[in-house]
Amino acid sequence: MPVKGSRRLGSQKKKKLLTENTQSEVLMKLGLEEYQDTPLDPASMLDISSWSEELQPPLRPKDLPRAFLQSLWLLRPEARSPRCLTPNEDASRSPAENHTTEGHKGESCCPVNPLDLLAGVYMSADSFLRQEIAVRMVRCQFAVPLVLPSVNPEQPSVFLLWSLRSVVSHWRPQSTAQRQLFSEVDLASTCMPLVSCVRIGHCGTSKSKVLSHMMAGAHSRSEMFLHRGMEGGQIPRKLCNGLVEVGWCLPSGDPESDVFPEPVVISNLRGDASTHDKCLRLLCRASSAVVVFCGTLKEKEKDLLSLMKGMARTLVLVDLTPPLEDEGVKRVVGFVSRSVEEEVGLPMGSVLSGGGLSEEELAHKLRRTLNHLLPSEMKPVSLEDAANVAVEAGLCLDEGSQCKDAMARAGEVLQGLEEGSAQYRETQLPLQGELWAKLAAQEKEECQQKRAGERTHPQLQKIRSSSRLEPSSYRMTNAMKAFTDTLFTSDKVERLYFLSWMKLRLQAMQRRQIDHNIQALQNDETKQEHDSENSANGNVDDEDEVHHFHLTSIDEEMEDEPQDQFVSEQQRFEEIQNSDPHPYIVVHQLMSLENTVDLNCDEPEIQPEERNLMSDVSDATQTTDLDSWHSELDPSSLGLEHFLREMGLIFELKHTIQGSGSHNVLRLPSLAADLLLYGVPVEIMDGDASNVPTKWLAAVLEEFSRHMARKRFRVRVLASVGVHHGGNSDLLLALFGVNVPELKRRFTKGIYMLPLSVPEDIRKELACDFLILVNVEGLCSPQLDTEKASLSLIRDNEMATVATRISDVLVHNVDSCGGNGLQSYLNVAVNALLRMEVYGLTPICQLVKQDEDLNSQLHALQLGRVARILQTEPENAGTGTNDRRSTQAEGSIPCVMGPWQKACLSAPVDEGYSEAVLEVKQNVFAALKRCGAKSKDRGLAEFMGHLTAVWEDVKAQSFPIGLQNTEVAEAFCMLCTELSQWENEFLGNMEGWFSSAATRLSDSKARALESGISSDLLGTLKDEAMEEVQTGVHKMESQVKSYLMKDDLHKTYIETYSSNLINHLAQLKEQTTADMIGRLESAKDNIYSSTQLENFQAMLEQELEFKHNKLTEASKSNNILFEDAQLEEEFEEVWNNALSNMTFRRSKTNDICARVTEILRANLINRKLQKHLGKLEDIAEKKDSDFVVNDDHFGYRSRMKHIGDNNRQQIIEAHQLACTIITDYNQYVAKKSRLLADFSDSYIEDVLKNVEKALTANPIEIKSVFEVDLKVYLCSSACQDFQEIHDRYAKDADLLTFIDGSKTRYQAEFIYQFRKRDQCQRTSQAFTTMSLKPIALAYIHRPLGTLLMEEMIDQDKTGQYLSPWDFNCTLLEELLAEDNIESYLAYLHSFDAFCLERIQERVVVHLSASQGLVNWRQRRLGEIIGRMAAAVSQAAEGVSGGLSDTTLLLEKVCLTLELDGDIEVPRDTLDSPLFSITIEWDRFVSCLLETLAELRLALAQEFSKNTEASDLLRLLPLKPQDGLLHRVRGCGERCPLCKAPCGVLDAGHRVHRTRLHRPRGLLSHACGLSRSLSHMSCPAEVARDNLSANRDAESKALARDHHAVHPDWSIPPEEPASQTLDAYWRYVMARFNERFAEEYEQKPANLPEEWKKITQEEALESLKEIREKAFRLYDTKQWLGAH
Repeated sequence: MPVKGSRRLGSQKKKKLLTENTQSEVLMKLGLEEYQDTPLDPASMLDISSWSEELQPPLRPKDLPRAFLQSLWLLRPEARSPRCLTPNEDASRSPAENHTTEGHKGESCCPVNPLDLLAGVYMSADSFLRQEIAVRMVRCQFAVPLVLPSVNPEQPSVFLLWSLRSVVSHWRPQSTAQRQLFSEVDLASTCMPLVSCVRIGHCGTSKSKVLSHMMAGAHSRSEMFLHRGMEGGQIPRKLCNGLVEVGWCLPSGDPESDVFPEPVVISNLRGDASTHDKCLRLLCRASSAVVVFCGTLKEKEKDLLSLMKGMARTLVLVDLTPPLEDEGVKRVVGFVSRSVEEEVGLPMGSVLSGGGLSEEELAHKLRRTLNHLLPSEMKPVSLEDAANVAVEAGLCLDEGSQCKDAMARAGEVLQGLEEGSAQYRETQLPLQGELWAKLAAQEKEECQQKRAGERTHPQLQKIRSSSRLEPSSYRMTNAMKAFTDTLFTSDKVERLYFLSWMKLRLQAMQRRQIDHNIQALQNDETKQEHDSENSANGNVDDEDEVHHFHLTSIDEEMEDEPQDQFVSEQQRFEEIQNSDPHPYIVVHQLMSLENTVDLNCDEPEIQPEERNLMSDVSDATQTTDLDSWHSELDPSSLGLEHFLREMGLIFELKHTIQGSGSHNVLRLPSLAADLLLYGVPVEIMDGDASNVPTKWLAAVLEEFSRHMARKRFRVRVLASVGVHHGGNSDLLLALFGVNVPELKRRFTKGIYMLPLSVPEDIRKELACDFLILVNVEGLCSPQLDTEKASLSLIRDNEMATVATRISDVLVHNVDSCGGNGLQSYLNVAVNALLRMEVYGLTPICQLVKQDEDLNSQLHALQLGRVARILQTEPENAGTGTNDRRSTQAEGSIPCVMGPWQKACLSAPVDEGYSEAVLEVKQNVFAALKRCGAKSKDRGLAEFMGHLTAVWEDVKAQSFPIGLQNTEVAEAFCMLCTELSQWENEFLGNMEGWFSSAATRLSDSKARALESGISSDLLGTLKDEAMEEVQTGVHKMESQVKSYLMKDDLHKTYIETYSSNLINHLAQLKEQTTADMIGRLESAKDNIYSSTQLENFQAMLEQELEFKHNKLTEASKSNNILFEDAQLEEEFEEVWNNALSNMTFRRSKTNDICARVTEILRANLINRKLQKHLGKLEDIAEKKDSDFVVNDDHFGYRSRMKHIGDNNRQQIIEAHQLACTIITDYNQYVAKKSRLLADFSDSYIEDVLKNVEKALTANPIEIKSVFEVDLKVYLCSSACQDFQEIHDRYAKDADLLTFIDGSKTRYQAEFIYQFRKRDQCQRTSQAFTTMSLKPIALAYIHRPLGTLLMEEMIDQDKTGQYLSPWDFNCTLLEELLAEDNIESYLAYLHSFDAFCLERIQERVVVHLSASQGLVNWRQRRLGEIIGRMAAAVSQAAEGVSGGLSDTTLLLEKVCLTLELDGDIEVPRDTLDSPLFSITIEWDRFVSCLLETLAELRLALAQEFSKNTEASDLLRLLPLKPQDGLLHRVRGCGERCPLCKAPCGVLDAGHRVHRTRLHRPRGLLSHACGLSRSLSHMSCPAEVARDNLSANRDAESKALARDHHAVHPDWSIPPEEPASQTLDAYWRYVMARFNERFAEEYEQKPANLPEEWKKITQEEALESLKEIREKAFRLYDTKQWLGAH
């Protein structure tokens, strides 16, 4: 990872102009257009990932590439998401919680297709960054690009072979013999079946989704291939059509979870294959099998399919055409005929019908088909072979001439390595042999003798001199010469390729050696199993044939080995049958104790012997894991670090020899410094030879400073230390993205450093310009030889001591896979920390666990205890708790379960990995910030000085604790464990004491607001706390002294760490005391605050309740609907009033007067008013009087100008201006007082600016002293006003912050409750108005009509309502008395209407005279309201106070009313949404009862008023006039001739008759042609007709026809004696003859003279006589009974 100035992703630079097309639009949208000319390199990740302590969600499309890379470096499964965070979403929430729906909104959140995002990043990255991306994508189980389309469609696509060179993985075959055997290969050069999947035409099923389901298996839900079902997948692709992705399916040895029993690589072509000829040709020719997804095929697609059949080895068709309804019709592909199948020549079973199947079902079907083809039908191929085919197909290869030249140079350097790494090291890297180790040992011996004051024996001095002269004849070997010459090249890209090829080739050689060792081990185990079976059974079974993949190398020398087939393990056994046993085999046999002992972690007591055995078993249980066979080291294995080490030794050697070396040798430090800038580490210490090349390092660091063009820059050192193969380098890779040497497969020991440039924006925070990363590798590696184990222990102690001394922050990486080495590491780490006592400074330790294994957890806790005790620094006394305890608490050690622990790509990354990495990074950066705050800056010179000094001490062994001593560390760990237990007991006691103290404080809560609570009680508790802490610490000191004195070992080394223990206990005492006092004060404050809060809440609730009632009443009475803005204003008023009534404690902070004075002083100086600074002394004085304007504020000339009015006008103007400014000031203070914020200097600055602005806007002739006096006056007031704000915030800041935070909740609750109450009120009011009020009025008015009718009948004295005849006679009498022709006309022509009108008039008169109607209505009102209230109460019985729908309650009320009596309740209105609200029934019932009471009151008041009778009649459902009319109307029949009403009283009579026939002239009948009114009545005409009938037959027939026409009427002829009886109508006819003729436009009737003589009295008598006859003829009682 390069460390020189990286370019920021998205930085504004001169952008390359792209050709305008669809592809360039996407790149511009993503902000990647500028990187097409100068692509991103691995150094860019320093800015993107290395220094980021948290994930930064993308807010716009240009942020997506950065977010993708940052998430990918953290191995997050959602890294490929193209979703941008919308403004209304929370960045802290997960994508699932912020998920948006599809459509327009989804498109705005996902601006591009995720595949376009991936392709865009790949197009903008160089080859080396693509390698890094590919490695991480494979680790995340993402498909990686193999063929990348070009931005310019006219240019060919690129085959990305180089990007996949570094992808290495492991698998375990499923065969029984190889179940415990892993194979490790690089996936680019390994032969395995390649299955390519393409699409022809349009398919309704997602091919990529089917492949993802197929490769995920039954126990995984990972999405390897992006598809349209994922977020953003439905957005059209614009950049990635023609992209070919690959994904690997590698077996883990578990048949239940493995998708395929053998490794398979799946490629996926994006887009329609028919439009990508070159890619299709490549896949057909290079693949083991091609799977074609297609729908309905056309002729062109059939031809393409035939062409593919000719190129592909195996072709499988997936038919996605929807199934036919007629299943008897056989189809092959779509609706294609059988001739096409024959034409293509596909074998049976090669066509899969997928129409109608789900993606999961189709994936299962395709998986079975491919498993059937494995392995016989699929020839293994490698991606290297596919790259050659790609070039032939017309594609470009990402391995250009620079890459090939670098590969050739790497081959030249490694020439001869195939003969054996041990021999190669002896011939090509001779300085790293025994000679260098011997020189280092002699140098140490000299230092030790010098320290002891001994003289060197002359003979021994001579031997040492000869040893030093021996390397003088050294000449650079061919390999090193080629290596350095290549590195000296000016082509930096070729140099990077060269270094990469060196790593790849060396790793391939190592994997080949491991494979050889594994086969030898398997051969030996198989023989042992067979021998045991032979001895037990007496026979030998045939060996089962097992298969193992042949792991091909990238070495050119291995090209003759088979790479396209599987080689049986038995053949491999025979090849190495006679080979010498390798140390790996011996180690594996020694560690084959697997599962021999049951480890029970819950045993109460474990003896030391049992602990050792358990540790051995823990090691043995790891042998089946991948790291168990990778961890067995090959002492002769080589890595790139060996060549770099040799380069340093060459310089070190030549530098110490007189005459110096060649020019190239002297250039080596500059080369190494340049490599540092490109991410290649420098070795600080050679752990194998136990040597620090100080001259070489000094030269490299000097050159590094020169390269950076800075004489001095600040550095901090972060070291990663852990047991061998514990993932130290992997942890640094995860944290910072840097590649440091990974030596867990080699015996190499060493310390490596790599500087990282710190970004400008955090340099001040970290107090450094460069962060030096130090990686310690090879600590506590397993050793078989006892003598070598002792020497290895010394080397481990030396390296740990050096790394601890030079570090500012030390990260201890604890991994349980270390086994016994973990305990050794604990001893080494503890000893190193103890040795730092010599320097008086201990680095800040950070602990990281690699797993949750009990062993690693115990060791991490133990190391944490030791670091916590040893990091105690006396000079830090009095600092915060976080500074004093810089290590993590025992329960907060992060666990980073990295992907390096996974054996296979099929194992997913741990879900908490990314969060754990970020947590560790945050802890590390926090520790670095603490270092910057408490320690002095140091540069590279100081760093080198520390390194040289500690190395001298190590060589001289000047530490009190020897390098071979392990007893001290173990004893100190035991002491720390005991001390930790004592501390826990002490802290537990203090917790108990504090609980009782807090109880005592809480008991005084009732008096919490009284000023005298706390001073006495709190002071007493503080004194008790100090005494309690003092007692506990003294007890621990005694325990520590007793513990130290009882052990001779502790007595010996007591001086070494006794000061640490004393300082630790002293700081524990101080810390606990401060903690107790702080907690007591906090408890007191909490009690005070809780009391204030309770009072505030009670007061606020009371005020809000009052406001609710007020607003509800206003809404009800005025029928207005309040808007939310109005309610917010009302709430704001209540809130401010409640806050203003709160009492706050006086602040203990300093008075703000000093700050106000300084601000005003600076203001006056700035305005050149220094001469008035003396007035500032009056600011602190309290101003009770108003501001006064006097003559001193005006100049002499101004006063003389206005001497006439004694300067009065000027003073008034100035006073008005001052008053305006003071008013503005008061408003400003009131505004700031409402804010829950502390006083700020900007407040005073704003006040002074307002004064200056007002004086400028209102120019008057006044002196500057007016401005000064006014500012002093305002500042004096501000000291008092703003002091209150400061006091409130300073003491009750947390309370006010909490109250302010709850304001929104209170406001929402206020509006919600009002809306509920208002809605409840409106609903109850609506129900009452729409339902209950009509019911009540109907109940009251329904019987009123009948009651009135009965009253009128009972109170009638005239008898007019006794029968229809009586009523008719009464009407005629009234007409006679009225003597009005209009009334007669109405009576004659509209008898029924006339009767109704006359009856209604009688009813109105009766109502007007009625006295009991009001009381009767009030009584009925009380009855119905009471029944309604009872129904409401009954409906609400047994209902809790929970929320319910009011519709159910209202239906219950209606049902109860209906069942209660004769009440009809309409329920149509209940269907309205108005009545369906969810509310507490108790509240609704109360509201409903209240509304009923209001209804009763309103109706009662209405009934009490004088109501017009006509208005009341309109309210009656049964009108009394209608009832009376029905009573007196009779049968309703009229005489057919004169229209006189029938007078028969019998109910059911059939023949109608009347006693009062009328002259027909009253109805406009004329007499013949004379046109005069006829005076003949019906009886007179009948008599006339009868008389005529006697004279002739014609008249007789006429009379007979008259009866036939009206058979239901009986009209007897007029009798001569009826003159008196008919006098009534004759009088009327004579009285109004002229008027009737005029009305009917006829001539008056020729009346007999006797008619004219009839008087009104005679007419009345005639009417009475007729009425009396009716009583005699008919039974009136019978009529009344019938009616």
